[in-house]
Amino acid sequence: MVAKFPGGELIRRGVEDLAEARESAEALLVLIGAPRLRRLGFDIPEVKGIPPEHRLYDLLRRSDPDGAHSRYNALIRRLVRFERAVECAA
Repeated sequence: MVAKFPGGELIRRGVEDLAEARESAEALLVLIGAPRLRRLGFDIPEVKGIPPEHRLYDLLRRSDPDGAHSRYNALIRRLVRFERAVECAA
């Protein structure tokens, strides 16, 4: 079901990575969207510690310091697009 929405592949991978306790860009993106995703019916675990927004940016910065800001914003846009599409379909 998730894959039919724009950005669904990112969300699916993020949920899978969270289930396997992998800290990936996709998993951190799902944690950023967790409150809204939970309201939409997704089972997203509670994770304590450094806010996922900071962890995602640091992860992106480590692999591409010059492009981290634009990559971060692009991922957030994809998350919001996914959330809106799911809300419209509900």
